[in-house]
Amino acid sequence: MENNPEAVFTYRSRSLRDTEALAESLANSAGEGWVIGLDGDLGAGKTAFSQSFARHLGVPGIVSSPTFTIIKEYAGRLPLYHMDVYRLSLPEADELGLDEYFYGQGVCLVEWSSLIAELMPERHLHIFLETAGPEERVITVAGTGEPYADICRGLIQKWG
Repeated sequence: MENNPEAVFTYRSRSLRDTEALAESLANSAGEGWVIGLDGDLGAGKTAFSQSFARHLGVPGIVSSPTFTIIKEYAGRLPLYHMDVYRLSLPEADELGLDEYFYGQGVCLVEWSSLIAELMPERHLHIFLETAGPEERVITVAGTGEPYADICRGLIQKWG
């Protein structure tokens, strides 16, 4: 989890639909330049979260994990840059020019973001998915900087 998040929201998802509801809420709020890091064990739901987020951002068609392509770009209400950095070393990731995406006009979803923590913008939203049962997940959302800390505070007010 983040070193010093300004706000943290913890959500207990009891089903895939609950996880999708959280992704929908965030996608509906998403703005230009958002950066979201996604972490969790294999099978914890990072790609499922990303797919739901993309759908609610207006991305048509199938969104798959970019495990081997590293970055997939999609058109929706905002451009979506879906990244999977699991197979990259930090120097390799640094050479990709991720800053162009992080500080661009779209939304970046970065699966396995903790592997490139040094490259992530200081201000971003970090989501950690933890398996708590066959269908259950504990989802921790940490916001560092604005607007991300306010997003977490809004989640606490809505679902806290």
